Amino acid sequence: MCLPLCLKKMRGLSRRGFLASSVLAGGGVLLAQPPKSSAGDSRRPGEGVRFSRVVDLTHRLTVDFPTGSGQPQLKLERVSARPPDRWNIFRWVVHEHTGTHLDAPLHCSVKDSADLIPAERLVGLVAIVDIRAKAAANADVELTVDDLKQWESQHGQIAAGGIVAMCSGWDAHVRTAKFRNAGSDGALHTPGFHREAVDFLLAEREVAGIVVDTLSLDRGLSHDFPVHERWLGANRWGLECVANLGELPPAGATMVVGAPKIAGASGGPSRVFALV
Repeated sequence: MCLPLCLKKMRGLSRRGFLASSVLAGGGVLLAQPPKSSAGDSRRPGEGVRFSRVVDLTHRLTVDFPTGSGQPQLKLERVSARPPDRWNIFRWVVHEHTGTHLDAPLHCSVKDSADLIPAERLVGLVAIVDIRAKAAANADVELTVDDLKQWESQHGQIAAGGIVAMCSGWDAHVRTAKFRNAGSDGALHTPGFHREAVDFLLAEREVAGIVVDTLSLDRGLSHDFPVHERWLGANRWGLECVANLGELPPAGATMVVGAPKIAGASGGPSRVFALV
């Protein structure tokens, strides 16, 4: 059965538009990969995206999810329960920076809050920079300019408006003490971006956001958080505690960040996907 408005819309479609709509509506995603190299890509973020599967890059958020402080940052308060009430409703008490979450520029600057980040800046081709071997050998390792240049030597220049993700394999430890990897002095030993790497991305590449599979954009040993200061201070966003980056190809996937649109928020738990 097709309602009158549906029929009217169909009459206005070209044959190509009708076929595209039919394929998507029927669940048959007959789409192909984007080009391997993104050098000089002039497409608008999300334009012409083609994919065959969706990868969820979001950890399941629970009240015991690991945090930088080691203290719980999520509480669920039951408002009503069915039965005997009509509805199941919870009130959330949540720290903005817990679970898979966005760091808005405001988190470490006087720049944009989460609600002010343009939607097109939250969608982009993602470069997966794999440092798993180095992270396995040294938990305090940082993603460097050399890592970025090595990636580009194989996959082309990082796309304008794109996203750069550090794949350290740390998401595999999320339900163990190693995710925080705290030493006897309480210092955390986890990988992160090097300050010079974000300087390069700001000066030489038009990158919208950076992503880590650890608790922080900076490595765990950092006390002055230079990557947070530099990157967020340049009105860019970051994602922390992202999952499943190892399931993505080094180049060609598109990341979609479902960031919170709460007025004045410095960030917040987010649902993040990759279209591969």
